[in-house]
Amino acid sequence: MADYDVAIIGGGAAGLTLTHLLGGVNDRGGRPLRVALLEPPPGPHTPPARTWCFWEPDGGPWDGLLAARWEHLSVIGPDGTGHSSPAAPYVYKMLRSVDVAAHVRALAGPHVDPLPLLVTGIEDGAERAVVEACGPGGARERLTASWVFDSRPPSPPPRGRTHLLQHFRGWFVRTASDAFDPGAAVLMDLRPPQPPAGVAFGYVLPLSRREALVEYTEFGPAVLTVAEYERALADYCALLGLPEVEVTATEQGVIPMTDAPFRPRAGRRVFRVGTAGGATRPSTGYTFSGVGRQAAAVARALEEGRVPVPPVPHRRRHLAMDAVMLRALDTGRIRGAEFFAGLFAAHPFGDVLAFLDGGSGLGRELAMGLSTPVGAMSLTSLDQVWYALRGRRRR
Repeated sequence: MADYDVAIIGGGAAGLTLTHLLGGVNDRGGRPLRVALLEPPPGPHTPPARTWCFWEPDGGPWDGLLAARWEHLSVIGPDGTGHSSPAAPYVYKMLRSVDVAAHVRALAGPHVDPLPLLVTGIEDGAERAVVEACGPGGARERLTASWVFDSRPPSPPPRGRTHLLQHFRGWFVRTASDAFDPGAAVLMDLRPPQPPAGVAFGYVLPLSRREALVEYTEFGPAVLTVAEYERALADYCALLGLPEVEVTATEQGVIPMTDAPFRPRAGRRVFRVGTAGGATRPSTGYTFSGVGRQAAAVARALEEGRVPVPPVPHRRRHLAMDAVMLRALDTGRIRGAEFFAGLFAAHPFGDVLAFLDGGSGLGRELAMGLSTPVGAMSLTSLDQVWYALRGRRRR
């Protein structure tokens, strides 16, 4: 039975980022950590290729792998009013999962073992955890590790008061003539028909003058059927005034948006990372930058010989504000399209992006709060406080 310092379950953004960082980490004795990255063998459990989009200042650690980048962004309100701005001090960036996976594997080194194993169980222990898995031929495998980091969604998922889904489907499209500006992206287009509660929007990420990722997204309680997504995308392309498009590839996904607490520690030797460990920002669904902060903290802890509990990479006040916004959306107290359009109309895009990723200061956040529907948000804040107090009394 093979033994490792670290076993990482799942080759998504969290697993790959953590593997990449730990590949260069030594323990306190100067010995390189031995790391296992466990991913399902090719088959029905293999996750589809996807893109990861995020914003950060120029010169980030993944810049050499970017599929595209945009320094100018626009937001289109439900009435068709457009707001455009540089993203400075940020750049909006796109990575392809296949490129990140290939890069991480190529640089893994002799102390990192990518293993095609479908994990079926984890047994926590005082000194070691045991991971049980199935190999490509169905053979049962077992390995031990000092620390296990699991990026799979927890089952059952944690439940909070409010639980929405950010669900989406995108088309990679090609046009016969120039139709896109490769230097500018549409971050949110709020003109599509809106649901009774939540919000619907499209966005356009140009890859060249004739290629782009066109996506339709909703924040709401339930996903759509593929036919409904396809119809919404066709309608959105017509709204954009695009000529007839060739769909070269698709992507689809679901991200939880909830005020439920995600607990990164699952045992003495077992932890959760990524969305499973609270890396997703509840109000936006953005995860990639949170994953990076979480993985960096784990790598530092291992290098310093500390227990590597992954931190939830969001401040408590931001999680509290997110809970209020999600509740206001879910109850219909605010109209999502007007909320987001107003936020970008009233503030520099760079300030809004900093706020949405947790990089803003309290003063700026208070100023942004005053540009939102103050009455509805205040009522929802009181509602949340009353709900929390009632919960304490029951306990």
